[in-house]
Amino acid sequence: MKLSIIVAASKNLVIGKNNSLPWHLPADLKYFKKVTMGHCIIMGRKTYESLSKPLPGRPNIVITRDSNYGNNNGIIICTSLQEAYDQAKLKGESEAFIIGGAQIINEAIKTVDKIYLTEIDAIIEGDTFLKPIDYTNWKETKRTSFPKDELNSYPFAFVELERLA
Repeated sequence: MKLSIIVAASKNLVIGKNNSLPWHLPADLKYFKKVTMGHCIIMGRKTYESLSKPLPGRPNIVITRDSNYGNNNGIIICTSLQEAYDQAKLKGESEAFIIGGAQIINEAIKTVDKIYLTEIDAIIEGDTFLKPIDYTNWKETKRTSFPKDELNSYPFAFVELERLA
């Protein structure tokens, strides 16, 4: 099973503010849905709660230290990243996606095979940050850039990075 991170980050590595996205990029939301649809998505409790409901068409795996966390929406509860990986594997997953938050992403980056990074070409204020990526461990395999337009507030690029052997 391939393990991947999918995340959007500004030039100053902001990935969130007040438990939400501090930008308006409908193209990124569409890309996220296209890439993750049908695959397990792994997230922390705060990220899950920011969604208000499970994302449809994808098994939602939530990592929390609270083993009694409610499972009233059909989500899968895990207490560690490894347990989340094991649950995705049990579902026969070919590629599982870590979608947030920062603590989970920064822990997972040591073990993932691929990063789908939306680079937002702007300095944006926020309170949640991605750690800098050590590009000596990664090879850029794809980049598609887009200008700011009437729907998307900032110029951005979809970048795919594969771990070097």
